[in-house]
Amino acid sequence: MKLIGSLTSPYVRKVRIVLAEKKIDAEFLIDSPWVEGNNISQLNPLGKVPVLVLDDETTLFDSRVIVEYLDNAAPNNRLIPQANRERIAVRRWEALADGVSDAAAAAFLEAKRPDNERSNSWIGRQRQKVALGLAEMERELGENAWCHGNSFSLADIAVACSLGYLNLRFADLNWAEQHPALAKLYEKLMQRPSLIDTVPQG
Repeated sequence: MKLIGSLTSPYVRKVRIVLAEKKIDAEFLIDSPWVEGNNISQLNPLGKVPVLVLDDETTLFDSRVIVEYLDNAAPNNRLIPQANRERIAVRRWEALADGVSDAAAAAFLEAKRPDNERSNSWIGRQRQKVALGLAEMERELGENAWCHGNSFSLADIAVACSLGYLNLRFADLNWAEQHPALAKLYEKLMQRPSLIDTVPQG
């Protein structure tokens, strides 16, 4: 298999962590839809990363689809519970964390536009989504050791990737000072080799 993606994307990082946790080998090829001459659209008509190219050349896109495929592909280290209620709880965490990443990425890209094309109100709306999403994660986490249940899961991976992206793009947010429970979880998660090896760069 081959994973196509960038070193900055929280969604690519999520897939890379799942691959490592599941001990599944996949060649990582760096490409980005924002680089001129990229080949992403040939693999994903939506022009987004990550893309997973299977051995039969089938392509999977959207990180949520990819991680579910990978979790089912190998029975070891299950990251998504099989019981429906538990499964939905973990996927809800993933949706929340990905939503924070979506809003952060939208704000970051808008801020890069020329002054006469940039919408500061749009940036403000996206940053408000980030703030509300972080507050909800802090509330949901509370005193729990993990995002869901009594062990590491996809929920923790998604949250770590979102927080890591905020560290990369929005250091001014100081989210850790405002959300001590999330900060404590993130510090613990960042001791795992799969997270250390995939810290976003760029």
